[in-house]
Amino acid sequence: MVGRRRRGDLASDAVLAIFPISTGYEVVGLLHLLAVVIAFGPLFFYPSLQRAGAGATVAKLHLRLSLPALALAWVFGMALVGMSDEAIEMSETWVILAIIGWVVLMVVSWFLIRPALTDTSVAAKGRLAMGIGITHLLLIVLLYLMVFKPGSELT
Repeated sequence: MVGRRRRGDLASDAVLAIFPISTGYEVVGLLHLLAVVIAFGPLFFYPSLQRAGAGATVAKLHLRLSLPALALAWVFGMALVGMSDEAIEMSETWVILAIIGWVVLMVVSWFLIRPALTDTSVAAKGRLAMGIGITHLLLIVLLYLMVFKPGSELT
């Protein structure tokens, strides 16, 4: 097939985050990356915006932008696995770990970050800092998994 590559052809591309399988696959990969940037980008500004008194606005931003983008990152990630011409299997270690990491991100985002955004107490500021710290640490772990794919047959 023109423009499509099979598992045996992908060995040299093992560390690429998005395999060059097809244009559709690459578009979904781009959407996956954009969703991740939209989900994580605003988190860098939450503490300073909350200190400036914009807690309610940040909470709306989190509910309307960051959480849906995090959900879309999962949707597009699963689409990438499904569209990978069997180059990526759901049973691969890095995919399972990435799904677990995503679940933890959603739990932290919903139960730690979201409630702390509108609360001005010292405890809430600590929960917000802890939630954002966990989120950023998980971002690094997930980026490692996506790039190096530990446990994959392609590595």
